[in-house]
Amino acid sequence: MLTIHNQGMVWKNGTLVPGEKSAEGVRSTMAYPVLMAHNTGSSEEQLHIRFDAMASHDITYVGIIQTARASGMKEFPLPYVLTNCHNSLCAVGGTINEDDHLFGLSAAKKYGGEFVPAHQAVIHSYMRERYAAPGRMILGSDSHTRYGAYGCMAVGEGGPELARQLLKKTYDIAYPKVVAVYLTGAPRPGVGPQDVALTLVKATFAAGTVKNAVMEFFGPGVASLSMDYRAGIDVMTTETTCLTSLWQTDELTRKALTLLRRGDSYKELSPSEGAYYDNAITVELDKVEPMIALPFHPSNAYSIREFKANMEELLHQVEENTRKQLGIEPPAPLTDKIVNGNFMVDQAVIAGCSGGTYQNLKRAAEIVEGSSLGSNAFWLSCYPGSMPIMLELTKNGAISSLMAAGASVRSCFCGPCFGAGDVPANGGFSIRHSTRNFPNREGSKPNDRQVSYVALMDARSIAATARMGGVLTAADELPDVPADRADECWSYDDSAYRSRVYYGVGKADPDQQLVFGPNIADWPEQIALPENLLLTVAAAIYDPVTTTDELIPSGETSSYRSNPLRLSEFALSRKDPNYVPRAKEIKALELLRRKDPDAEAVSAAMAGFDPRTTGLGSLVMALKPGDGSAREQAASCQRVLGGCANIAAEYATKRYRSNVVNWGMLPFIADGLKELDLQPGDRVYIPGIRALLEGDGEAVTAKVLRDSGETELTLTLPGLTREERDIILAGCLINYYAE
Repeated sequence: MLTIHNQGMVWKNGTLVPGEKSAEGVRSTMAYPVLMAHNTGSSEEQLHIRFDAMASHDITYVGIIQTARASGMKEFPLPYVLTNCHNSLCAVGGTINEDDHLFGLSAAKKYGGEFVPAHQAVIHSYMRERYAAPGRMILGSDSHTRYGAYGCMAVGEGGPELARQLLKKTYDIAYPKVVAVYLTGAPRPGVGPQDVALTLVKATFAAGTVKNAVMEFFGPGVASLSMDYRAGIDVMTTETTCLTSLWQTDELTRKALTLLRRGDSYKELSPSEGAYYDNAITVELDKVEPMIALPFHPSNAYSIREFKANMEELLHQVEENTRKQLGIEPPAPLTDKIVNGNFMVDQAVIAGCSGGTYQNLKRAAEIVEGSSLGSNAFWLSCYPGSMPIMLELTKNGAISSLMAAGASVRSCFCGPCFGAGDVPANGGFSIRHSTRNFPNREGSKPNDRQVSYVALMDARSIAATARMGGVLTAADELPDVPADRADECWSYDDSAYRSRVYYGVGKADPDQQLVFGPNIADWPEQIALPENLLLTVAAAIYDPVTTTDELIPSGETSSYRSNPLRLSEFALSRKDPNYVPRAKEIKALELLRRKDPDAEAVSAAMAGFDPRTTGLGSLVMALKPGDGSAREQAASCQRVLGGCANIAAEYATKRYRSNVVNWGMLPFIADGLKELDLQPGDRVYIPGIRALLEGDGEAVTAKVLRDSGETELTLTLPGLTREERDIILAGCLINYYAE
């Protein structure tokens, strides 16, 4: 079904074979010409990328524009799309969500951007329809910025990287690994794109097979997949921790672009003879089965067949994970949902950039047509990804079929994916065709002893489960499951966009006034890096992986994303509720140190170190932080609270490490963290850190201070570029540009 080749592979005579790396081989991939066309530097090893377009949604664009504005931006220098698909249904905080939308519209008018009002489109659905095209590169402030199915390399990053593009700076990376994903065969009826995606994520995530790499999809199996199907697989590549993705293009790509009225943007992309890949993955599409990813990660995936055969054991493991990751004892039981040998689901959702495609919802409508969800607790909601998709499904009767079966059809909204919509009851089990099932994304509040569970499944199996009244059912168990056709497409009617979207790219109006709501605040001032640091551990996390959702929860907190101080109150709130008060206490001492270094409280806190040359701050220790969302707030909230560093065994994603750096914090790496057993309250003295960054050093010998004595700890900063060093020295990206 799936084979990983952990060695260099070469595309030769229509097949992948083991081979040696060569300059010509690297240049023969699909990725190379796209990257080079956007590289503004002279080096092929260190790239300086400028993108063709950018996109942000209403959780991120206010902070990005505020950052760029504070750094001197006068207009958007490239097409910048502002969508409103994350906070569009949130009632938390009163008026502040619509205040953000008005700010976004005024910014699009002032600086020359494209503004998509709430309920019109999910960010990635819109960008596929309007901007993705072969050979292009798009940057988005959302981790699922993936348009590779259209031959477009798209990257999801934290807000500061978008601010850099607005300031006509570049996205700087080392030339990435390129991994071949070779597809053969064709999916069986009932097997959808989420099933293929979960199979890929399960095989690659834990091993880091494609971490920070380009996933390059090609092979005879591509021709068996419609564009919607390809996009459904592609958007989930984020969960493998790859950097970006790229697919070979063909006549189906050309046809899709033509239907979107962008046929002239088509280019043929395919690997050339001799293309070299750092490793390769072979996927036999005809052997993929319907899948289920159990809580609390997309990689915790099994075939539905396997899950049914081992329900008690696997559900017990989920309960154990609930104890460990959420700290709930006892967790709401899951084995109680096994009734007469069947697993009973409480809720189902098909939504967002992965689930809300035309083909997914069309298949779901065909499966439930003529049936009834019933009047018990089980319910199904469906969110088309864009108004053009909804229009087409309305015209051909699919919406009617879903509604008649008892499904609730909603507007174009991302909320169920990040915990801001369709929250199940306490102890409820939800199956979702969305992108993530991390802890808290389903609405759990462990501090209040509330927990619910989300499993990821494909829309086809979700519809099959709905047809069976909530009995978990794989789509291929149905005798009449409809097949997916490769040539299936839909008529694109963008009249809803033309009636509502503000198309202002290239039409900046400097006289336009920005509209500020009372919750929209500037970033608080940050100071330059002092000569030495005395940092207190404010949180220590020993989970194998720490998601950005655990560093700053999604869901109801999203309403406060335009107010850095207000949002920082939620930092690590569902992981370590004492983090914020600890960090605030240290920050208060640092503010006092700057004002009066001779104060008695400062002297007591300095452990004998010179308060005139040594700054006080907090740090977060986590073994592998940063999996998941691109939201910069996972790092900026720490900084706002006085954070100066992260210490990790490794960083889960490049984008989180970039956020740490761009907010002026030190991304330390250290060995032996489990054995060292850092705990909140431990202090770490880091001498000469400013001098280290002013030079080119990468390691510093720090001292861990405890009541029991001192321990030396080697902290390293591998791979810091000169610019990254200067950003940290300045205190943050805003300060760096101000200088």
